[in-house]
Amino acid sequence: MGMEYVSRVPRPPLDGLIDDLYFLHGSPPYPMLTLPPAPSALLIINLGPPLRIRGGLDVETTEYADGCVVTMPTHAWDFGYPLRSRSIGVHFKPWGLAPFLPMSAAELCDRPMSVEQVWGRPAVAELQDRLVMAEHPPEMLTLLEEELIRRLHEAPGLELVRQASKVIAVTRGSVPVGDLREAAGVSSTHLALRFKEFIGVTPKRLARTHRFVASMLAIDPADPIDWGGLATSAGYFDQSHFSHELRAFTGLTPSRYLEVRRRFLREHPGHVLDGWPLPAD
Repeated sequence: MGMEYVSRVPRPPLDGLIDDLYFLHGSPPYPMLTLPPAPSALLIINLGPPLRIRGGLDVETTEYADGCVVTMPTHAWDFGYPLRSRSIGVHFKPWGLAPFLPMSAAELCDRPMSVEQVWGRPAVAELQDRLVMAEHPPEMLTLLEEELIRRLHEAPGLELVRQASKVIAVTRGSVPVGDLREAAGVSSTHLALRFKEFIGVTPKRLARTHRFVASMLAIDPADPIDWGGLATSAGYFDQSHFSHELRAFTGLTPSRYLEVRRRFLREHPGHVLDGWPLPAD
C-alpha cells in the first residue's frame, strides 16, 4: 500500500498564514525519514497509531499520539510514520503558526510539542472525533480549516515579521539583515526579538534556511551535479562554504546526500513524499 496525499490552499485569511492543508494516509516508504530544516512550521492531527519524532534538542525518540506542533526547525529531525498512517495537517508559512499558539514560537524552537500541550486535551479529542466521522478528505480539510479560523487570534507585531520574511524569501536569503532593519525602521535587536517571538528564529537563521532550501531544490538527483556551480548560483562564497552548510543542515556530505536522494528515487519512484524527506536508516 502506498500513501495518499490530498491538499489544498485554505481560504482567506488563512491563505496569508498557510501554504496548504493536507490529508495523508497509507504506509510510509521507510520506518524513519529525515526532514532537513525548511522555512515552514507544521501542525499534525494524528488519526492513527502514534507518530515518532527524534531531533532538534531531543536525543531520544518520542511518541506523539494526538499529533505534534513544530515551529521552523534549525536542525534536521527524524520523523516516523506508523505502518498504517492516517493524519491531517497544516504546512504553515514561517510566521503562520504564531496566531494559533498560546506561547512564543521561541519556546517551541527545536522542541516539538503534542497538540494537547498547545490546545488542551478536550479540544483536541473533540476535533479528532469530528475528523474521524468525516467521510472524505475534502470534508476533513474543511473541518480543520473551520477549526483554525475559530482559533485565529490577533498577533500584534506580526505584520513586521511577515513583510521582512517575504523579502527574505523573494531574495532566497541573500538580502542583508541590515537592509531589512532599515526598511522596517526598527533596531536590529527589535527585529530579532520579533522574529523569535513569531517564527522562533532570527532573520539571519531564516535567510540561511531559505538559501539552503533553494540550493537543494535546484538539485536533480537523476543528473550529474556541478557542486561548485550550484554553490555559486545559490549565493555561497564557495563550494566549501556550501558543503559546510549542507552538513550543518542534514549531517551529510554532498556526495552522501546525493546517494540518499538517489536511493529514495530508485526504491520508491514517484512516491508522494519524494523530494525533501530522506531515508533515515
